[in-house]
Amino acid sequence: MARVLFVCTGNTCRSPMAEAILKSNHIEGLEVRSAGIFAMPGADASPQTKEVLKEKDIEFSHQAKQLGKMDIDWADYILTMTKDHKNWILNEYPEAKEKVFTIKEFAGKSGDVIDPFGGSVEIYRETFQELSELINEIQNKIANQ
Repeated sequence: MARVLFVCTGNTCRSPMAEAILKSNHIEGLEVRSAGIFAMPGADASPQTKEVLKEKDIEFSHQAKQLGKMDIDWADYILTMTKDHKNWILNEYPEAKEKVFTIKEFAGKSGDVIDPFGGSVEIYRETFQELSELINEIQNKIANQ
């Protein structure tokens, strides 16, 4: 059993999209959640996120969640969208250093996943494509560890 936590800023765009993508792959023994370091608890996913997921036939119900100690303790892998998110978590929860990575770092790449917040549906589609490719690269690594 592996537990993956995706983290972004508000938990309305990137991290819920990543959560939905990985969940849609139906990997046995894998639990997936998402949270935001500055989330408004209970907020819905952005309309653009919902539209892109619907276009991809991914059913997903979401309410934003504020990242907390229980989430850090729950997760085996904490995958952030940016280096700043990673650094924030390491500052607040130094005990999590062995399990916190940017999603790109975990996939053997560098850089951040660009925040589509407030952008067009097309920008959200680009974010979806980027996250899908990253998740394809990391899911076997997670499942085999």
